[in-house]
Amino acid sequence: MSNNLDSSDSLSKLAGVVILAGGASQRMGSPKALLTLPTGERLLDYHVRQAAQLNVPIMIADNGREFAVDVKLLASNPELSITQIDDYQSISIVDNDKAEATQGPLVAIESALQNLNNARDANLEHKQLWLMVISCDSLINANELWQQLSPYIDNNNIDKSIVCLTDQDHLYPLLGLYRLSIEPALRAYIDSGERKVMSFIKPIAQTVPVLENQQLLTNFNTPTDFKRACSALYDL
Repeated sequence: MSNNLDSSDSLSKLAGVVILAGGASQRMGSPKALLTLPTGERLLDYHVRQAAQLNVPIMIADNGREFAVDVKLLASNPELSITQIDDYQSISIVDNDKAEATQGPLVAIESALQNLNNARDANLEHKQLWLMVISCDSLINANELWQQLSPYIDNNNIDKSIVCLTDQDHLYPLLGLYRLSIEPALRAYIDSGERKVMSFIKPIAQTVPVLENQQLLTNFNTPTDFKRACSALYDL
């Protein structure tokens, strides 16, 4: 991370966090959100617990699966605001038996953006506010992600409305910050029938290099991948 960036960016610019937990998880064999860490904590609860420290609303997008957050975690955070959100239902979705079970992550992000925009004062300058996206195929937590990405928020650079992690081979758009003001553009993109994440992301993304010790913490799709990620997390 560049030393000339302001790493003390105010949390007042963070409007909320959405935890993406609705993937099919076919290669994993079970929902990733319900995977159990070596500590005994479920992955979903791990992400909720970490995000709770940011003191912003938390949304869970689980494609209608209604995963419950651990009651002990809720009891220890009585002020916590958690909402289960439905995916955005685009006008381009065909209502028949052949419709896909999931429309991909963009419809969940769109729903989260709409929820936050609807909750804000209509006169508030939304270009100054951001949504954090965290995926349940990663052990990089919300606190860590905020520390890495928030120094790169630039309210004067309206062309860069997404800040996300990257490595030499991949962008990680599901570990990022999304400016609330891009909601109409994302909605129009989805309504046009598009679902490709990279096509929407790349032109407007500011990328931030993933740290070397994070390489094995994300993008796990099989039980072997998850075991390796857990080993890497607890070896840090």
